[in-house]
Amino acid sequence: MRLSDIISEFILEALREQSTLELTRSELADRFNCVPSQINYVIQTRFTPEHGYSVESRRGGGGFIRISRANHEDGTALMHAINSVGDSLSVQSAEAILRNLVSMGLITERDTRIIGASASTGTMIDVPPERRAALRAKIVKNCLICINTLREDE
Repeated sequence: MRLSDIISEFILEALREQSTLELTRSELADRFNCVPSQINYVIQTRFTPEHGYSVESRRGGGGFIRISRANHEDGTALMHAINSVGDSLSVQSAEAILRNLVSMGLITERDTRIIGASASTGTMIDVPPERRAALRAKIVKNCLICINTLREDE
């Protein structure tokens, strides 16, 4: 298992016990005998909004990293995901968002396949490459908004 995986698992395990985790880069770096930039890499790649996390960070003396998992019990996680999409979206980020929403039980595997097919590069073959990420973001957002609206109407 790679060091990044070990650090990620440690953070995930702590988040299973509490909804918000506050820690310091230096403490984690000491614990795993690595440089603080390794901690930054793990947080920047695995604890992103598209993965369902909110990260607040303050550097320097007294600095900290606060990681929170989106709370889906209050019905805000789907809206959080919609808001995290932004104005452009890569295929990889779209897949990460959809996988996270399935794992949280907010959308179905069927929803994921339909949205994924709608936002795929193959669907956008006639769209200039420089415009695909923006169009993908609009498609994913609109599909998720539709799912959210349908749920509210139930």
